[in-house]
Amino acid sequence: MRPRLGIFETFKTKREELTGEAQRQRAIIVCLATQNNPAQCTRTAIAQKIAQESGTVWKNIYSGIFRDLDEILIPLGIVSEAGRLPLKRGPKALQEKGMPYYALTESGLLVSLSLDEIIGREKILEKFFSAAKNHDSEFEEQIMTLVRFVPRFAYSLFKAYVKAYCDGRIELLPLDKRRFLEASDETILIQKEFLESFASMPKTEKEKTLNFLKGIS
Repeated sequence: MRPRLGIFETFKTKREELTGEAQRQRAIIVCLATQNNPAQCTRTAIAQKIAQESGTVWKNIYSGIFRDLDEILIPLGIVSEAGRLPLKRGPKALQEKGMPYYALTESGLLVSLSLDEIIGREKILEKFFSAAKNHDSEFEEQIMTLVRFVPRFAYSLFKAYVKAYCDGRIELLPLDKRRFLEASDETILIQKEFLESFASMPKTEKEKTLNFLKGIS
């Protein structure tokens, strides 16, 4: 049975609360998306970072991190082993093989764009398009424009797209513009309607609408 990415999974009785597995997988992806130092991308380092941020003991969550990587994120192609760090201590076999460290794949970068926890996702987006093969340059330009002017709207498109993948409705790659837009949910359709209507409003109506919306924080 193919593993399933669970970053949007919630409790059946608490639909607004992410499960422990969802939080763990998201934390792993966030860690790998925001770290450039290989020493901070080993299983132990990831567990220690997540434990520090959540106020728990890293050894208590290590097995969960190990399982999420080896049974879900790596088999799905979200994460891959990026290399090995030499060790001076520990079992001889481990010293010879080194300690594996991990990185997000092209699919992993795409998934990370759906996570609101990550600050500065535009750099990840640029990295994704740089790594993408045979992508639509016009599509890239359109997305980058949206990110520049309406970032929340742009990233909501990625969230809907990745959620559709998690639900088993689409494949992540290649990132096709038609499929990307078809994955939009009702909220995005409402935002689209507003943008289109706002663009066609007379100046006075635009000013009234903006004054009305200033109360939204």
